[in-house]
Amino acid sequence: FGFHLHNRAGLFTLEEGHPNQLEPRKRPFHTIIPAVMEKGNVHIGFGIMGGLNQAQAHAQFVSNIVDHGMNIQLALEAPRFTKLDFGGCGVSIEGRVPEETLKQLRRWGHQLEVLDDFASPMGGGQAVQFDSATGVKYGASSPRKDGAAVPEPDPYFTDE
Repeated sequence: FGFHLHNRAGLFTLEEGHPNQLEPRKRPFHTIIPAVMEKGNVHIGFGIMGGLNQAQAHAQFVSNIVDHGMNIQLALEAPRFTKLDFGGCGVSIEGRVPEETLKQLRRWGHQLEVLDDFASPMGGGQAVQFDSATGVKYGASSPRKDGAAVPEPDPYFTDE
């Protein structure tokens, strides 16, 4: 009967011994991880692309909202850092991070790779927020990738 391929199969490789080597009954490493967070009347759905960085970017997004009180747009735009390997002290970090912070990280032994201000490898993302008490909806999109938050027309304010 054959087999079905979609974009997930694009992550397979023919390289011998690679974790994503094409083999029967195998699925490649894949990081589609949308998330939902709720507190009281506020409901947020979001997703951030970025391969090995994805879970780190999700955690930073949540922290920006919960710990730093940012709205969803600011949380997506905030500078990010990432650790893309499992050894050493190398950290990639966006160039908008204050110089004093970079100096302190270097003093602690981190080997920094300072990237562009809105670096694509940090992952683009989108988020929506709904306040169930007021009915207000919000949308946000990261400037690191293409995307936009487009408002849904409100049927109460459209011309008939």
